[in-house]
Amino acid sequence: MDTTDRSAAPDSPPGLRERKKAATREAVHRAALRLTVENGLDHVTVEAIADEAGVSRRTFSNYFATKEDAVLWGEEQQAAALLRAVAGRPAQEGPWTALRAALRSFEPGPFSPDRETITRTRLALRHPSLLGRQLATHAGLEQDLARVLAERGAEPLRSRVLAAAFLAAMRTTMRTWFESEHPAELLDLADQVLHLMGRPFDDPGAGQA
Repeated sequence: MDTTDRSAAPDSPPGLRERKKAATREAVHRAALRLTVENGLDHVTVEAIADEAGVSRRTFSNYFATKEDAVLWGEEQQAAALLRAVAGRPAQEGPWTALRAALRSFEPGPFSPDRETITRTRLALRHPSLLGRQLATHAGLEQDLARVLAERGAEPLRSRVLAAAFLAAMRTTMRTWFESEHPAELLDLADQVLHLMGRPFDDPGAGQA
């Protein structure tokens, strides 16, 4: 349930209640991630996650529908951050350029190879239910990303193709990075994949940008 205070200014700092809710959500997420790494998803229950986080089972349900949601909460945070970054790029940038620039703007942020991103990816590759939940998040992100690109002026069908291609490039990047035992910086590898993927989408005069 959304209990955000609508009377507050959009850019105002979160109040005490919002900060407490954010801290609780983070604690539950960390507990879920830690227990899944230690025991495997099949041996982790919602009750165990709640106990580890020091909250009730009901409180867990107020924040997450399933244990998979709790483990992969960081995926949603990354998706939201990417959407904000793309929407905030200069209006004169073409869509593919804006996507690539938005990704690079996170260095060394949520799209760099931090420990949690690596852990979540490994867990998703190991557990089908986590992979399914991750793919569902990516499907939602694809729709939202296409909408943001269309709002920036891209034709709707082109926006969908661009969003799908960009996220396919991100999946290819992560798989390649893991399978090759991290021979390069993740964002540098992403640049290479995006350049190859984006040749048909490169904005006129943008070269490799």
